[in-house]
Amino acid sequence: MPSGILTASYIIAAIFFILSLSGLSHPETSRRGNLYGIIGMSVAIIATVASGEVTAYGLLIVVMLIGGGIGTFLARRVQMTEMPELVAILHSFVGLAAVFIGFASYLEGVDFTGVEKTIHDVEIYLGVLIGGVTFTGSVVAFGKLKGVIDGKPVLIPGRHWFNLVLGVFCVILGGYFVDATNVDDGAILLIVMTFIAFLFGVHMVMAIGGADMPVVVSMLNSYSGWAAAATGFMLSNDLLIVTGALVGSSGAILSYIMCKAMNRKFLAVIAGGFGTGSPGGAAIYEGEAIGQSATDTAESLKNADSVIIVPGYGMAVAQAQSVVNEITKRLRDTNKNVRFAIHPVAGRMPGHMNVLLAESRVPYDIVLEMDEINEDFSNTDVVLVIGANDIVNPSAQTEPNSPIAGMPVLEVWKATNVVVLKRSMASGYAGVDNPLFFNDNTRMLFGDAKESLDEVLRAL
Repeated sequence: MPSGILTASYIIAAIFFILSLSGLSHPETSRRGNLYGIIGMSVAIIATVASGEVTAYGLLIVVMLIGGGIGTFLARRVQMTEMPELVAILHSFVGLAAVFIGFASYLEGVDFTGVEKTIHDVEIYLGVLIGGVTFTGSVVAFGKLKGVIDGKPVLIPGRHWFNLVLGVFCVILGGYFVDATNVDDGAILLIVMTFIAFLFGVHMVMAIGGADMPVVVSMLNSYSGWAAAATGFMLSNDLLIVTGALVGSSGAILSYIMCKAMNRKFLAVIAGGFGTGSPGGAAIYEGEAIGQSATDTAESLKNADSVIIVPGYGMAVAQAQSVVNEITKRLRDTNKNVRFAIHPVAGRMPGHMNVLLAESRVPYDIVLEMDEINEDFSNTDVVLVIGANDIVNPSAQTEPNSPIAGMPVLEVWKATNVVVLKRSMASGYAGVDNPLFFNDNTRMLFGDAKESLDEVLRAL
């Protein structure tokens, strides 16, 4: 393929990627955004394969068939509740690819001299460093989201100094790597740095608590983008540079926005130093939670003029979003004011609840973010909390030693009546007890969320 056509193809692909990001900014245009992304990636793959730089077509076809088959299988099998861990593990693949490409690019021994060699070595070093952190960090995030690894933060004494030492050591190794006179010496330094990056990725994510995992997913998305951009520099691939920069910058912006929403420090996220609480530990609450039946819940909804529904991860697990939509329709048909309150970290991935509600065709004009609806709880008759825990926990405001201290929460306790749907009295993902369950105006509806709401719908 002539270089001019190749460049034009890459520009077209980049335009489609930008349009994709723009489309994903709103639920009503998200399908179109995904379509633009598919078109852009298709153009990029075809252009790259036809560029003349690829010669092993047989191997390439086999690899693409295997990858496409795995992707199709996962797309068909993975439930919406499993999307956060799927995204996390896919980020790890990007990071590992950056590591492999970095080593391959260095061992290839391209003949650069002077400033060009220095720039190329820095590209390789940064690509492997970011890729290594992304790989192990994403694997640990996958384990926490999957429940294989405990969601509580794992802290070591002097962890911030430990992170600082690792960072300084990587910088020193980078200087020696750039100055290395032969490939063998440079390869040893690169291997040592890779293991340090692996260690830092593990340590960084292990120190983050489960309640902050959505930010971690967003942050790792940013890292994977920067790793891809670094890979583009190594391969002199303009499209990979642009795509990686788009993913990296958008992920970083999203992480920043979420940190502001959660009252966390953005720079602390990078070092894995947030969401850990103070050493004192969280308070333990005692009291009696009062249960009620689905019929009683239906009566409360019938007698209410205003209802706010707070969906959480439990709704996703029970796949109750469709019956929630039916209840919403039934209530709105009787002229009741029904709205949804969405927390920035509800679920385990940014926008998790928004996607679920859009999937069940809940009108988006009644789906409100936390900042838009928090002050309305005091004027609400009934709040229906469906499988949410940490995001409605008042101890975030009252307990300075809590792991979720300072995190803005949905102030549901200010409503006249609160009905909480849960399977049990177990603590949330952050491992913190919730005093909301023991309030005088709170009633517990225990059981599977979908089954319980089916009974509520029949009683309406």
